[in-house]
Amino acid sequence: MPPSSKVPRQIAGYNVIPLSLPPLPSFPQAATHYLYLAPHQPKIPTPTASRALFLVNIPFDSTVLHIKHLLSAQIGLPAGRIEDVQFEGQRKKGIGIDEASTPKVNQNKKSKKRKRGNSVGVIEDMKGTSLPSVWDRELQTNGLTAVVLFVDRASMDAAFKAVKSVRKEGEELVWGEGLGGNVPALGSARYLNHHSLTYPNKKELLESVNNYMTAFASKEASQARSLARQRQEADADGFITVTRGGRTNPARQEAAQEQAEKQKEKQRGLEDFYRFQSREKRKQRAGELVRKFEEDKEKVRKMREKRGRFRPE
Repeated sequence: MPPSSKVPRQIAGYNVIPLSLPPLPSFPQAATHYLYLAPHQPKIPTPTASRALFLVNIPFDSTVLHIKHLLSAQIGLPAGRIEDVQFEGQRKKGIGIDEASTPKVNQNKKSKKRKRGNSVGVIEDMKGTSLPSVWDRELQTNGLTAVVLFVDRASMDAAFKAVKSVRKEGEELVWGEGLGGNVPALGSARYLNHHSLTYPNKKELLESVNNYMTAFASKEASQARSLARQRQEADADGFITVTRGGRTNPARQEAAQEQAEKQKEKQRGLEDFYRFQSREKRKQRAGELVRKFEEDKEKVRKMREKRGRFRPE
């Protein structure tokens, strides 16, 4: 009796799929790996969760091609019914991976130190643009999870039923059987390929660097233009956004006057809104009257001196 027959078909709501791992030169013995599968039920429901399957304990050498091949060709599902496969730790909109099924990464905390220049934001935007990878495939950590998104709910249900049927009939699924050379090899071939990718052709490397720097310069110029517009345009409350790079005046004097007139129109009707404003306005009027009185008094004194009617002692 094979060991897989002793394992229950379902554990904690997950269907158990025994996978036969073929022998390798480094380990010349066949082994059995158990994959757990259930409908995806994230803590926060998403529009695509109803047509997705949640896989637990995926093999370490899992790739998108492995998962698609297992859930289509090996269990009898028509090809092309799987839309996407998302491994643990990857973020992509539409699949709806909840936080409980993904490892917690270091969250970007706001640094207390002041970051100089505008290059920080540009570098964040450039994360998707990088140099060529030096590895031909990614290896997973044992025990990780994955979410398989199907094109519709019917395809997901069909795959789930097919998995149950395969387990019920006792069929043995060999992991990666039929893929042939479609997946990069492991072992020494993987590291030889890594060594060759680490030292790429000079022309290809230069082309990659030039593409990266061109994209970086384009994003940096776009951000600079955006900041310049913010320094020139006032918001709804009439305030100018303070940004690095110095404040620049509006391009034309007419634009500045028009902007000042608009601000006066907004402020009209709000002058006596607060009591202290009325108080300050009365003080201002009284001070203006005193100032005018002193000016008129000084004018009269000068006129009398000029006519000779008043002689100071």
